Amino acid sequence: MHYNKIMDKVEIVIIGAGVVGLAIAAELSKKSENVVLLEIESAFGQGTSSRNSEVIHAGIYYPKDSLKAKLCVDGNRLLYKYCEENAIPHKRIGKLIVAQNENEFKGLKDLEKKAIDNGVNDLVWLDPKQIKAMEPSLNAYAALFSPSTGIIDSHSLMKSLENQAKANGVLVSYNSGVTGIKKVPDGYEIEINGEDKILSEKVINSAGLYSDKISAMVGIDIEKAGYKLHYCKGEYFSYNKPSFLTHLVYPVPEQDIKGLGIHSVIDLAGGLKFGPSAEYVDKIDYLVDPSHRKIFYKAICDMFPQISEVDLSPDQAGMRPKLQGPGDRVKDFVIKEESDRGYPGFVNLIGIESPGLTSCLRLARGVINLCVL
Repeated sequence: MHYNKIMDKVEIVIIGAGVVGLAIAAELSKKSENVVLLEIESAFGQGTSSRNSEVIHAGIYYPKDSLKAKLCVDGNRLLYKYCEENAIPHKRIGKLIVAQNENEFKGLKDLEKKAIDNGVNDLVWLDPKQIKAMEPSLNAYAALFSPSTGIIDSHSLMKSLENQAKANGVLVSYNSGVTGIKKVPDGYEIEINGEDKILSEKVINSAGLYSDKISAMVGIDIEKAGYKLHYCKGEYFSYNKPSFLTHLVYPVPEQDIKGLGIHSVIDLAGGLKFGPSAEYVDKIDYLVDPSHRKIFYKAICDMFPQISEVDLSPDQAGMRPKLQGPGDRVKDFVIKEESDRGYPGFVNLIGIESPGLTSCLRLARGVINLCVL
C-alpha cells in the first residue's frame, strides 16, 4: 500500500524495507501492534538486499569484537534455523578460501586466527590433493574450508519476514519516500512524499544506501558524526556454460576488506557467476560495464584455468553503503540510539553492508533489546 493520510501518533516508524528493516519489523511485531514500515520503492529489497551474492557468511573476515563479527556469527545460526522453520530455500554448501602461493598462504593463516578470535571454530585446512578431491577444476596452493557458509534465496526470506510483520499488524507502506523529519515534543513528525505526515514516538533509520541522508534530515551533522556513506559498486559477470563448482570459492581478501575479492557465486538453481568487484563511485547506478570482463577474467583465471574470457557475460551490479572511504581502514556498522545528540528514540543503522544479510535476524533483536523497547 501507499501511505496517503495524516495518521494519529504511532509508536514506531521504520524507514527502509530492505532485509534488515523487514527483520526489525517482523521482530517488533511480536511486541508492538503500532508499527509502520515506510519504503520509497514499490516493493521490498530493491537496493542492496537484492543485489548481492546471497551468501550466508560464517563470520571469518571481521575484526575481533566488532559488531560485524558478533552479529554475523550469531546471525549465521539464527538464519539457518529460520530457513529450516519457515521453508526458506537455502543450501549449506560450504566455501573454500584459496591461496595461490606462499605469500597468500600467510594471509590465510592470518584469516584463520581472525576467524577463531570471532568464535568460528569449524574451519578445515585443505592441501592441493584435498582441494582437487572437492573441486577438480580448482587450481590452488592451499585452502581454508568453511562448512557453515551457505547460500539463500534472499527474496523468499524477505517475503517471509514481510508476511510475518503484516500478519502481526505492521502497516507496510510502499511508494512512501521520507522527505523530512522534525523533532517535536511528542516524538518525530515524518513527512512522506513531500505532503503527508505521520507522528511517531520512535524512529528506526534502516534506509540502507540513503541512511546517512535520513540521519541528516533529523538534524544530525553526518560529517561530524562519521555517518557519511561512500558508494562502492560491485559488478558481476555470469559464466555462460554449465557450472563446474559445487562449493563457493573465494580468494584471500584485500587487507582493508573493501571487498572480499571477486569470487564464485552459485545460486540455488545451479547457475554460476563471478563477482563482485569493488569500485568507489559518486552515484548509484546498476549498469555493468562490458569492458570490465578483462578485469574479471584476470582475477579468476589462475584459480580456474579452464575458463576463457569469452565465457563471461555482464550480469548484475550492486551497491555497498560503506562508511569507510577509499584508502580508509575497515569501519564497523553504526547501530546507535541518538539520545546523546538530542534525539531520544531515534535509532540509526548506517553502513549496513555485508554481512548485513547474514546478520539481519540477530541485528533486529539487538536493535529492539538495546535501543527501542
